[in-house]
Amino acid sequence: MENSNAKGDLIALLLSQGRPAPVFQVEAGGPPHERTFAASALVGGQALGTGQGRTKREAERLAAEAALGALNGPPQPASPVAAERGGPWPIYAAVLAEALAVTSSHLPPGTGLDTLRAEAAQLYCDLLSDLGHGPEEA
Repeated sequence: MENSNAKGDLIALLLSQGRPAPVFQVEAGGPPHERTFAASALVGGQALGTGQGRTKREAERLAAEAALGALNGPPQPASPVAAERGGPWPIYAAVLAEALAVTSSHLPPGTGLDTLRAEAAQLYCDLLSDLGHGPEEA
């Protein structure tokens, strides 16, 4: 599935983890009338994802999608909050990053990751509900 904002989502995810924004390296190949582009999404010199496309933008998007897939791992079951609240919620990377940051700053030191995730998910859902955005229809 194409993510038209994969670069923005990747940047938001990395920043929410306290990591630097990715650097995209792009190389062009092929004859001038049939250019192809190969891109790598790098963080700290490590390639997190690669992509190839007919345009630089497409190659970078595909590299960002691959990096997001690598960082997120295999699909996870729906969280208890999502199940309790009616299904999958839309993802707004900036709002989610802020919910994680705010939750992290308000929890006592040493709080477990599962608690952080649950509290941040609850805050995220509350914020979206207040804005009139609910679960996506399946």
